[in-house]
Amino acid sequence: MASLVDRDLLFPAEPAVRAIARALYESVAGLPIISPHGHTDPRWYALDEAFPDPAQLLIVPDHYVFRMLFSQGVRLEDLGVPTADGSEVEIDGRKIWRLFARNYHLFRATPTRLWMDYVFSELFGLDQRPDERNADRLYDQISERLGEPSFRPRALFERFNIEAIATTEGALDDLKYHRMIRDSGWKGKVVTAYRPDAVVDPDFPGFAANLDQLGEMTGEDTGTWSGYLAAHRARRDYFRSFGATSSDHGHPDACTANLSATEAAALFAKVLSGGADTAERRLFRGQMLTEMAKMSLDDGLVLQIHPGSWRNHSDGVMQRFGRDKGFDIPTRTDYVAALKRLLDAVGLERDLTVVLFTLDESAYSRELAPLAGVYPALRLGPAWWFYDSPEGMRRFRELTTETAGFYNTVGFNDDTRAFPSIPARHDLARRVDCAFLARLVSEHRLGEDEAFEVAKELAYTLAKKAYRL
Repeated sequence: MASLVDRDLLFPAEPAVRAIARALYESVAGLPIISPHGHTDPRWYALDEAFPDPAQLLIVPDHYVFRMLFSQGVRLEDLGVPTADGSEVEIDGRKIWRLFARNYHLFRATPTRLWMDYVFSELFGLDQRPDERNADRLYDQISERLGEPSFRPRALFERFNIEAIATTEGALDDLKYHRMIRDSGWKGKVVTAYRPDAVVDPDFPGFAANLDQLGEMTGEDTGTWSGYLAAHRARRDYFRSFGATSSDHGHPDACTANLSATEAAALFAKVLSGGADTAERRLFRGQMLTEMAKMSLDDGLVLQIHPGSWRNHSDGVMQRFGRDKGFDIPTRTDYVAALKRLLDAVGLERDLTVVLFTLDESAYSRELAPLAGVYPALRLGPAWWFYDSPEGMRRFRELTTETAGFYNTVGFNDDTRAFPSIPARHDLARRVDCAFLARLVSEHRLGEDEAFEVAKELAYTLAKKAYRL
């Protein structure tokens, strides 16, 4: 059967360089997957139930897929995306799949097309890309496979050779599915990550009520600055008890602050009263990034910061469908000035790891690589949003390596919500990195023996080490 994935996908066209890239890739293609920054649903691993149908597995939960279709006029309701108020949407998986298949051509030359082709071919054994004519046949073929025990979440986890995967839960999550995973005795390593946006961002919906719930969960007085910080420490410890090695912060920008305890307490009181203006709410978020960094010095959690996104940009989609529906749009971000207070406080700490992500691609060579190339606490996270793309991955290496080197980055981080695409994304990253290394070898900028060592570091070791997995 012909594969939908060419053997030399993403490798250089020059035969000699391609041969080097191929050899490098073959040395890392089978390495275990470390997935330290993802958004798969922990209930999949806890319940280990068969996935319901191809649409619910591959289309409905994945904004990388449905955002493209929506941009071409396809209604989210017709794709089965749940509404915020529970109003009716399409639930017939076959109808959703037909709509997807009819429009699969829209993904041509996109990274989504590359990893979907990989999933169809390598996981489900399809020999054709979806279209209007073969939609029902492919749907039935995938559905038949999903009914097999070998296609349940835990079996796929093992088949994908996942050594460790982190899900991401909000600070108020009870982590019941992680408890179920632990209590089941299954040996798959699924850990959580602490995402406190709902209780550190005054602009987050229901912020005041969220603080009350945080207090109830921890037994701390979240009406006071000291009690509020103690509540965070308690939740971080709780998350760590379920394997968390990182916290995750999606702030609108990279602003940080380092106020005195008295100043911070006064600002917190103003935020709680509802009287803080836009600048003061921004300052509070900045203070909390520094507070989280200081807590990381105590408890060892890796601090992940990915600012520069206008989240949920469409008010209409947000109101109808809720958060995280593909409308997180990049904005210009200042890192040098914005991170100064945090770096003054903790940037020289060798035992702290702060991983910086960005949607502002131009910032890598101008700001982020120079910062990570000198501050011991900083590392660069290369793959978030468009860094799931071949061009983005290439540019990342080109923009950062000369200043930050390889070892101030943290390998590849897949930001996926669709579980089956995890190996596809890692395969894509390994191909791109091996192509980049092959070029360096061909230009005599890197020894071939060194390239084989670096290929393993980028594919596996750096992420495992940085995230302490």
